[in-house]
Amino acid sequence: MGVNQALSAALAGINVTQQGLSVIAGNVANANTPGYVEESLKQAELGTAGNTGTSVDTTGINRNLNTLLQGQLWTETSGGSYADTVAQLYQQLQAIYGAPGSSTSFDANFNNFTTALQSLSTSPSSYSNQTAVISAAQALAQNLNAMTSGIQQLRTQAEAGIASDVQTANGLLQEIAQINGRLEGTGSNPDSTAASLEDQRDQDITQLTQLMNVNVVHDQNNQISIFTSTGLQLVSNNQASQISFDNAGTLSATSLWSANPSQDGAGTITLTSPSGATTDMIADGAIQSGRIGAYLQMRDTILPQAQAQLDDFANQMSQALSNKTVNGTPSTAPGGLTGFSVDIGGLSPGNTVQFSYSDSGNVQHTITVVDIPPGTSLPQQKSASNPDNTIIGIDFSGGVNSVVSQLNLAFGSNLQFANTGGTTLQVVNANGSGNVVNSLSATATVTSLTSGSPQFQLFVDGSQPITGALTATGTQTTGLAGRISVNSAVVNAPGSLVAYAANTPAGDATRPNFMLSQMTTAALSFSPTTGIGSAQSPYSGTLGQYLSQVVTVQAQAANAATNLQQGQDTVVTALQQRFNEQSGVNIDTEMSNLIALQNAYAANARVMSTVQSMMQTLLQIG
Repeated sequence: MGVNQALSAALAGINVTQQGLSVIAGNVANANTPGYVEESLKQAELGTAGNTGTSVDTTGINRNLNTLLQGQLWTETSGGSYADTVAQLYQQLQAIYGAPGSSTSFDANFNNFTTALQSLSTSPSSYSNQTAVISAAQALAQNLNAMTSGIQQLRTQAEAGIASDVQTANGLLQEIAQINGRLEGTGSNPDSTAASLEDQRDQDITQLTQLMNVNVVHDQNNQISIFTSTGLQLVSNNQASQISFDNAGTLSATSLWSANPSQDGAGTITLTSPSGATTDMIADGAIQSGRIGAYLQMRDTILPQAQAQLDDFANQMSQALSNKTVNGTPSTAPGGLTGFSVDIGGLSPGNTVQFSYSDSGNVQHTITVVDIPPGTSLPQQKSASNPDNTIIGIDFSGGVNSVVSQLNLAFGSNLQFANTGGTTLQVVNANGSGNVVNSLSATATVTSLTSGSPQFQLFVDGSQPITGALTATGTQTTGLAGRISVNSAVVNAPGSLVAYAANTPAGDATRPNFMLSQMTTAALSFSPTTGIGSAQSPYSGTLGQYLSQVVTVQAQAANAATNLQQGQDTVVTALQQRFNEQSGVNIDTEMSNLIALQNAYAANARVMSTVQSMMQTLLQIG
């Protein structure tokens, strides 16, 4: 190597060393900066006149990044954010039910009501016992109202959270696309400015994964594309799709999300691509994790089910006191056809007629006919628990003859229906069908306080009787727990808790005993939509047992959410620690690298000093 080559190599070495010292200084200065990835200098040896390794130069900045670990961290960050949000909302939901056994809890209010009924059953004529039952019933109804309000406040909170997070996500997507544009063409040899932009882009993606689960794809041109788990593209090069959310504001129990825009009562998330194409991200299932995923799960699934549990409790409790079932009497039609007759004049929408028959194969079929209001429909459907049980909706508003026509149209090949006078419905076996009618009954809501039977309306839905009737938006049961109240007629006449007829003795315990029995020992069947029981095996039990199931199921779900949160947080913390160890700044390593560079700088300086001395000597000789 000649003198000039030695001088050139030493000068290049000093330049590279100075740049390396600058990189180390940046690493140390940003040791505690969130999202900063340790940088190192990319170096390449140079050669002249066919000789390799005669000089050195820099080709860019290298980010010491473990992309595989980073991808795992992003995935688990999304899961951790989901678990944290769900656990927090579950804890708030638990507070709504009250601490079990506390004086204001759900179970305490129900127990106070049954205790008051027990006292009234013992001393029916006691005015204080009568008013105590009314007060306890009002407290229970108000507790159901308050719990409904609390659940809907949580759903509204989730709605607001989605709106805020969608706005944040849009900003992050736009910024990621802009950084893509600035990084385009930097390839695999970015400078320090490009490395800083990559750090910022990774930080934006980290924040985005806290909001929703995404898939990140890198290409060879230092660009990234972002997709949802279902393949919807959020970012492509320097273009970002737009996410919008039509915030519905304050939600009620009937404000439920639906993929059908005409039935949608809650906000939906829409993705608009740069080309203008739109996609409903909720219907697409695009967001399953992150904070937005948690808000959607709570708003549309977990909290509506919690509401359904309260609604069904209110519905069953009310109808247990007000519904009266009358069994049909044996009846014979012309031609010797046999069956039963029953009066259906007192039925209201939501009430039912039930009959059963055995076919020629001795298989028993049970038919439940639901009285539906005009303009609504309930298509014939099989019970999930027993395919031989059928439910069908019939409009009773046109009178018995209309009911007969509709039933003959639906079941005329198996049975015959007729109006035998007044409001009496007759069901007999069809001639030659081989079917045998086994039973017929009608269940109606008793609205009179003095009907002569113990059934009566203690609870009402505003001014309406509680029958579970279909409505234009669903059923009366939806949101019932938020509307249930004690019948004002009973409040104004406490004696009606005892007097079920005009001449009922003051000490008659018939109605008090009936109420106590219905509230404490009657076996009721609850809707599988509550999550208690299943469609194949609906939950059956007393109101107290069902209430206990509700509280237990919700407590178990809250505990499971907390356990998931703790487990997910542990995973995220461990991955973050590993990521920091591999891609973060280690001061000890930087100090070691600094010493090495200082030594290299000194060595190159000595070469330059030696060359200078040689040149001076040569000049002196010359």
